[in-house]
Amino acid sequence: MSFVDILRGIFEGFDVTLIVTLLGLAYAIPFALVAGVLQHFSQGWLRLLVTILIEFWRSSPLIVLLYAFYYSLPAFGIYLSGIAVGAMVLGLNIGGYGSQSIRAALQALDRGQVEAGLALGLGRLDVLRLIELPQAITVMIPTFINLAIQLIKGTALVSLLTLTDMTFRAKEISQLSYDPVRIYSSLLLAYFIVCYPVTIFGRYLERRASEGRRSISEI
Repeated sequence: MSFVDILRGIFEGFDVTLIVTLLGLAYAIPFALVAGVLQHFSQGWLRLLVTILIEFWRSSPLIVLLYAFYYSLPAFGIYLSGIAVGAMVLGLNIGGYGSQSIRAALQALDRGQVEAGLALGLGRLDVLRLIELPQAITVMIPTFINLAIQLIKGTALVSLLTLTDMTFRAKEISQLSYDPVRIYSSLLLAYFIVCYPVTIFGRYLERRASEGRRSISEI
């Protein structure tokens, strides 16, 4: 097989990689926002529960989580497809890391802005929604992009659940034509082709955010 044929065969699994990535983001973003905000504002037992939940998803090995949920949930009468399990596990793992970035960004904001918002008659949730979160998310754009790339790369693990993603397709091609150098070099290139546009998009968002901050500072 030629290098182009190998690459074309690998990209036959791109649809699965894309679906797992998008579904993973659907788990990661809400989990990161809610968990990060709760950990920042909550106290006592609620903060402890949120912290335990975050650390569970951050500290557990992804492979173990994938196998545990895919093979253990049916014992409790819960049957999820490989795509659903892969997206959930990868998304919540990445969301756990994202939650800590949100918490840190909120803690780094100037306390005077919160006090000014409260003095203007805004409620605490309004201050969070209108003042704190927009600034925290803007600052976190590079981190969010890095986590999105980590999620894309992490989708390679769903091949362990026999999902025909790009990595699984590379394994199939390797079994038909034993040429590991060209096959896995092609796989590396395939992931680079998928991830690099995300990096470019992230830089675009960073520039727009920087321009927005400069415009506000000039007012």
